[in-house]
Amino acid sequence: MKAAEAMEYMIQLQGSGIRPGLERIKSLLDRMDNPQKELKFIHIAGTNGKGSTLAFISEILKSSGYRVGRYISPTIIDYKERFQVNSKKISEAMLVKGVEYLKSVIEAMEAAGEDTPSAFEAETALAFWYFKEKKCDYVTLEVGMGGSLDATNIIPAPLVCVLASISYDHMSFLGDSLSEIAAQKAGIIKKGSYVVSQFQHEEAMRVIEATAQECGCPLSVVDEAAIKSERAAGFKDGGLNKDRIKQVFSYKNYKHVELSLLGRYQQKNAALAIEVVEALRKQGVHIPEEAMRLGLKNTEWIARFQIVADRPCIILDGAHNEEAAERLAETIDFYFTNSRIIYIMGMLKDKEYERVAQLTADKAECIFTVTPPNNPRALPAITLAETVKKYNPKVTAADSPEEALEMASLMAGRDGVIIVFGSLSYLGKIMELIQDGSGQDKRRSKITP
Repeated sequence: MKAAEAMEYMIQLQGSGIRPGLERIKSLLDRMDNPQKELKFIHIAGTNGKGSTLAFISEILKSSGYRVGRYISPTIIDYKERFQVNSKKISEAMLVKGVEYLKSVIEAMEAAGEDTPSAFEAETALAFWYFKEKKCDYVTLEVGMGGSLDATNIIPAPLVCVLASISYDHMSFLGDSLSEIAAQKAGIIKKGSYVVSQFQHEEAMRVIEATAQECGCPLSVVDEAAIKSERAAGFKDGGLNKDRIKQVFSYKNYKHVELSLLGRYQQKNAALAIEVVEALRKQGVHIPEEAMRLGLKNTEWIARFQIVADRPCIILDGAHNEEAAERLAETIDFYFTNSRIIYIMGMLKDKEYERVAQLTADKAECIFTVTPPNNPRALPAITLAETVKKYNPKVTAADSPEEALEMASLMAGRDGVIIVFGSLSYLGKIMELIQDGSGQDKRRSKITP
């Protein structure tokens, strides 16, 4: 099997769609000798912030000298990003080896008349196999959707069950109320684990507290009042102030903690990671304070208010639901009080696109909408433009991401700010265009990554 054939096989599995439940992955992993039972996990659920929190925890453990597996989805640029060890993507050779093995097991299931796994279930099993092969000390594991019936929940009791911020998302699968959604996400809590949670809405917090108590798990919650912002990264005249490309905050006894990730909300995610460190230390995991600080400082995370170019300043952000849009709006107000803001927006049709538009549209001088390419759930650019028009009349539906980036660059000039946000499924394409130098006004200076 070649790399292209391996990818084609994994793409074929996507035809089965989303199918919550643990029966199929249990059967699959039983045939693979249950590699997950030989790994130690930090399991992370939530609506917003779980990816950034996972990145913080992974870097902290890596800085402490451990071999750390990292399983994430979706990915932005490269499929191999889903499977990482110490921040390095799986090699092509190992991916092919893993998919060949996976394919043989699934074919055996088919021959036995068993229900075969979904793409996400297969990928999750592949991740467990890979991390066992690489002899990882710890694995940071991000829930795909929900928690209790998510494929990742097949693992034994993790060292720490982490609950990032919980809000409304995937309601057709998880429920219409915050308590129903929280119950699904708190389903990752298992007897024998420590539980660490972001400070939640009261409705969600009650569910988490009750579940932790029922399972006999100690619970710690981020103290938002103890987060003290000291300095934030700065922008000047539409461009990045390169002398201040970090933010500094304190949390409890930890003073002057540096972050390279932008956005005030990242301080809350970092505080959550610090609470996870404390829970791991209580279980005998050696994490020096210097390693914790270095890990937080060195953490990078694609498309989370990420600056990818300067002059014009271009920022990518995966804000695709109400809470994420609120955070994006707050961050724009904080960093860009006197800047010309140009948006590029692309959304999926099953997301809260009207609410996202309502919360963000008035901050932009003009907006270009795009249809996320190669995604059956993509919301057409014209439909999004009609929605955005209710809140900002200066909106244009672009024919492609290339056209959107070119028109936005023309409008922004050198001193404007282009914010590209919405579905993660098209942000990788925008990043590729910027790296290729495409989508820029050829009469202006080159977009500088």
